[in-house]
Amino acid sequence: MTAFYLAVAIFIILFLFLYCQNNIIDVTKYRLHSNDVNSEIKIVQLSDLHSKPFGKVIELTEKQAPDIIVITGDYINDKCRNKNKMLQFGIELLNIAPVYYITGNHERRLDNFDELMGELKNIGFTVLLNEIVTTDINGSTVNILGLDENQADFEDYKARKNGTFQYQDMSGYFNSLAKLNGFKLVLSHFPENYKAVTENNYSQYDFDLQLSGHAHGGQFILPIIGPVFSPGQGIRPKYARGSFGDRPKLIVSRGLGNAEFPFRLFNHPQINVISISKD
Repeated sequence: MTAFYLAVAIFIILFLFLYCQNNIIDVTKYRLHSNDVNSEIKIVQLSDLHSKPFGKVIELTEKQAPDIIVITGDYINDKCRNKNKMLQFGIELLNIAPVYYITGNHERRLDNFDELMGELKNIGFTVLLNEIVTTDINGSTVNILGLDENQADFEDYKARKNGTFQYQDMSGYFNSLAKLNGFKLVLSHFPENYKAVTENNYSQYDFDLQLSGHAHGGQFILPIIGPVFSPGQGIRPKYARGSFGDRPKLIVSRGLGNAEFPFRLFNHPQINVISISKD
């Protein structure tokens, strides 16, 4: 009987530990400087919710008082789970600030992809599928390039493993962005495209900031080892969290939800808050 109660106690402790690992949300703040802004701009980045409508995310996002919210893919998972709840969640986000959205690999696997994009537009999301929008934020011109890379279905993963995968040439979109005046923001689901790829990497182009997700922080973050694994980067991924470079700078969200693997370890869900002010 003592062994039974001990096993129950261990199970409860493990359950509570894993619950906290998956549901305690970290808010990470970054401060950038640019001559292309006239007054401070605040961006909240949400990524990889995977159909999980966190009530706490709404509360924490509202607390930041952002000028805009950007969602860097995998908002809804590839089973289209909780679609109506996520549409309602999106309406709640729009009550806080304008929302700019790009796709991830999960949305791209959906048979109802076009229908879903229409529904997100109908609630008020600015859906960017390889498009640039220019907006005024607090008297500053901000150009936002949203990439629809569509590079991570299951066949793509096999090709990457075999070394035969070819990354898309996005140079035309970046060249169009470079011609514009103002702050240049790139939304890309895949952080490895910043510099881990060679010929078509994004860091060679003229822009200010890239915001990405996808890597889930490596799912597990272990002492000494760091992030453990990310699709597209493999074991010990470099671009799984944090910031890289100067200009262009990359900031990677650890994301909020989970995909195929059901829990995180030492890797809480994350909201990024990026404040940009004049030099």
